[in-house]
Amino acid sequence: MPISPRLPGRPVLVSAHRCGAGDDRSLENTRPALDGALAAGVDFVEVDVRRCADGTLVCFHDAHVGVEGRRRPLESLDYPTFAAAAPQHLLFEDVLRALAGRARAHVDLKLTSPEALYARPEETHEVAATRLALAHLPAADVIVTTLVDESVRAVRDWADAEGHDILVGLSLGRPVDELPWWGQLTTRLSEIRPARRVARSRANLVVAQHAIARLGAASFARHHGIPLLVWTVDTERGLRYWLRPGRAWLVTSNHPARALDLRASHRGGRFGLGTPWRHPEERPRPTRPRTAGDRPVPVGRRGRIAS
Repeated sequence: MPISPRLPGRPVLVSAHRCGAGDDRSLENTRPALDGALAAGVDFVEVDVRRCADGTLVCFHDAHVGVEGRRRPLESLDYPTFAAAAPQHLLFEDVLRALAGRARAHVDLKLTSPEALYARPEETHEVAATRLALAHLPAADVIVTTLVDESVRAVRDWADAEGHDILVGLSLGRPVDELPWWGQLTTRLSEIRPARRVARSRANLVVAQHAIARLGAASFARHHGIPLLVWTVDTERGLRYWLRPGRAWLVTSNHPARALDLRASHRGGRFGLGTPWRHPEERPRPTRPRTAGDRPVPVGRRGRIAS
């Protein structure tokens, strides 16, 4: 049965942040981290997708790469130069092949397009990355997230035009250290109360940093019936809070194995120790055939069986 992000009662899903590298930054978006996440049985694997100057899509978090002692923008490098500087990197397409049939793809776009291209969404770099993901995985197995409102709108408009039913999320919680104080204030207010930005970008998934989620983004998502993705939750206390069924749809963590263990404890505590969690729609129904002598049980106004 496909998982619906709007169906209450489901267990909260877990996404392996940066392929589940944990606290070792050298493992971010690498094959060892990816293999570990898949072995742990995560629901989603999050990868950071960037574009080299020649159009090659790679999985890499940082915007700059050290080349011959200098920090250079990744987007200015052709693929061979980037590959030599970051030998542990993964090609985006290789990750998609590895995920097929094993986990879902959480595609976090770290790229944008020239402004003129946004008038033609199908030509944007964001859509090119999404199109590649959908060439390898069904739409139900792909979510796309980005900090950029225009990127969300481009992917949503293209997906609607092509008939792809995918979740595209606006990420809330961007770094604001380099902004003046009034820019920091307005940015944070637009994230805590994101109604205008969500409407303008046409996001159908709210993606909130865990503090932003607690301050208002989670309430907004629940009120409007929009799936909520919370990032990046690593502490046991935070994971216990956000993994409680109904709090979020998906939680991203650098420690996905820890998150999965804590999620299992929620299931046992709610439905009985040792009892596998099953959604109500998946539980077996009574098989005794109804007879003519059966009568409905009278129920009082507050759900109690009437005497």
